[in-house]
Amino acid sequence: MAQPTAGAHDGRPESGQHMALISLDELVASVPDGALIALPPDNSLVPCAFVHALIRAGRRRLRLLGVPVSGYATDLLIGAGCVAGVETSAVTLGEAGAAPRFTQAVTAATVAVRDSTCPAIHTMLQAAEKGVPFLPLRGLIGSDLLAHRPDWRVMDNPFATDGDPIVLLPALSPDFGVFHAEMADADGNVWVGRRRELATIAHASRRTLVTVERIVAASLLDDERLAPGTISGAYVDAVAVAARGAWPTGLLDAYPPDDAHLAEYARLARSDAGFRAYCERYVLPLRAEVAVA
Repeated sequence: MAQPTAGAHDGRPESGQHMALISLDELVASVPDGALIALPPDNSLVPCAFVHALIRAGRRRLRLLGVPVSGYATDLLIGAGCVAGVETSAVTLGEAGAAPRFTQAVTAATVAVRDSTCPAIHTMLQAAEKGVPFLPLRGLIGSDLLAHRPDWRVMDNPFATDGDPIVLLPALSPDFGVFHAEMADADGNVWVGRRRELATIAHASRRTLVTVERIVAASLLDDERLAPGTISGAYVDAVAVAARGAWPTGLLDAYPPDDAHLAEYARLARSDAGFRAYCERYVLPLRAEVAVA
């Protein structure tokens, strides 16, 4: 029998089996140096408390996948010396401007960058999600990206009667998909609302780690209003509670992004000394809960 090409989830809790709640530090301890980690963009459910804990744990040589773009978390990890490479379609702090630590690392060639596009990243994850070795994508034809991505192959559409080139993208299974959410239940089901790209991350990744604001007693899948926005615990490996764990980015309707803080980060991170001062103030201290002015 053929082995699955990607997205295998052996060892995950079976549906209906209660998941043990672990601490944030225990969650981070499961991630080794060199792991490939998929992270959502700043307008989604960013696991900022998890990222801060990764930095405190001294992780190194991590490879990051921005799904489909990267922001604060990626820039912070790069500045802390945790990252060997990034695959993404962009790294930006949005209204706060360019990502200063990423820009510095690219200029100094200390981080390898694999350029991609938003549709390409989603397509590679969807291939892994479906357990197929590749999926086609037409929009890359004519792009200079093809010259820099030998893992992307161009072939003729086998169903066309004449030449019809299309790009084949390989399945991509991150070692870990990590995100923050508002709530999970005792079965490991996680509510992400309308952020359905997180379901693709969870389905495609070899392991999915989630931080949440709180654990609820009732099954999220039994609630008709919440079930459509819930990822089944069958695709979640571990959950830890982290109060305000998406800060300084926002969390759905729970709290907005802290724009003043992100602007402060963008200003301080322009220099090595400023970045160190930021980390000493906001990242390295252990904080049970973020105090927002």
